Amino acid sequence: MPRWLILLLLGIGFGVGGVYVVQERMLPPRLSATESTQLKAAYQQADSERQRLAAELAATKKHLEASLAEQKRLSDDNSAAKQTQERLRADLAALVDSLPPDPRGGVIQVRAARFSAAGGNLVYDIVLSRDRGGAKPLAGVMQLVVAGAGVRGVETSVKLKPVAFTVGSFESVRGSVPLPDGLIARQAAINLLDRPEGKLLGMRVMQVK
Repeated sequence: MPRWLILLLLGIGFGVGGVYVVQERMLPPRLSATESTQLKAAYQQADSERQRLAAELAATKKHLEASLAEQKRLSDDNSAAKQTQERLRADLAALVDSLPPDPRGGVIQVRAARFSAAGGNLVYDIVLSRDRGGAKPLAGVMQLVVAGAGVRGVETSVKLKPVAFTVGSFESVRGSVPLPDGLIARQAAINLLDRPEGKLLGMRVMQVK
């Protein structure tokens, strides 16, 4: 055989042997068909899980953005409501200042009151004020004494159930209390006390319409 052919065959042999040695000793082991199938399935499963987590992350992000937007809206509405409340409070304070003073005076003054009898109840709407009203409200009890004609037409007066109240600089007290059966109310005395049967803080007598 020619010498060059022998050298070529030897080179090819050494090359094949070198590739084999590199593959077997230096490179990662080759996978079988079963292992390749399992690896591909695991990759597909991992990719599917990644896509699911990405979708959940996007949904969570969208939900968070919606929650933040709703929180901002509620905060803006709350600020607007506070501003409206402060404006109405200022308007009410100006209205109370325009009311005539309580002729009896007192720690708490009855600036205005309206009474009406309906459905066996005495409906009241009373505006109170304090000349020295501070930041701390003053708590008290309103005792209404109603005078009128009883069942047999005899004039009588009845103490109704006390009503608790608090007043800062001013306060509007509204509500209703039951009247005794058969009583036709004509007049109501407003007694403002620091506690039931306690010290008198103010009073006024008004007609029942």
